Amino acid sequence: TVDFEKLDFLKQKFDVKILEDAAQSIGSEGKIGNIVKKSGTFGDIGIFSFFPTKNLGAYGDAGAIVTNDDQLAERARMLRQHGSKKKYYHEMVGYNSRLDSIHAAILSIKLKYLEEWTQRRIEIAKTYQRLFEEKKLPIKYPKVEEKGYRSHVYHQYVVEFEDEKTRDRVREHLTKNEIGTALYYPLPLHLQKCFAEYGYKQGDFPVAEKLSKTTLALPIFPELTDEEIEFVVEKISEVL
Repeated sequence: TVDFEKLDFLKQKFDVKILEDAAQSIGSEGKIGNIVKKSGTFGDIGIFSFFPTKNLGAYGDAGAIVTNDDQLAERARMLRQHGSKKKYYHEMVGYNSRLDSIHAAILSIKLKYLEEWTQRRIEIAKTYQRLFEEKKLPIKYPKVEEKGYRSHVYHQYVVEFEDEKTRDRVREHLTKNEIGTALYYPLPLHLQKCFAEYGYKQGDFPVAEKLSKTTLALPIFPELTDEEIEFVVEKISEVL
């Protein structure tokens, strides 16, 4: 989760609404003062994704919006159903965004296991961290912090290498050993063609550009065994 105390300060200062993208952080927590809150409940609206690859996934495209604001809730319900409160009577231009019953049924079952799966993801992150430290590998990795609340649920486990060449060599070696990896994301937003009208160019956001070339997502899912994690780290060490 992000620093919600700073966001809350800005919200109060400028009197703005906060739309909280919690697509990859379901189950994580943050603090405002002494109050611990779940991800998705800090903003005026919280937005969750239930795409199959998420920590809580349906059987296809799915998602949810949560809010304590009755007016926002009513507007969201209208927008999801062609802008209507009453069938065939449309008060605004909306969408066809209803959650299919089959997805709701699957999610209602999987929700029971979310806490168990989340805890396993944290344990996997700890195992990666321990192995990287033992082998003293030149890798930057997300460190598991004991804060008294759950600040990270490890939807992805992304590590950073010294340069693009090293990252690509490691990825190639892992692929040869049938270990899946992914790049999140290979091209920063400001360099995407769809945003060309804003005039951004290479070098405008050097940190984002560097990370797009040096980071790699390693396997992480609740069923991953400690032996498989050790195998992944061993194969990385063969390159480094």
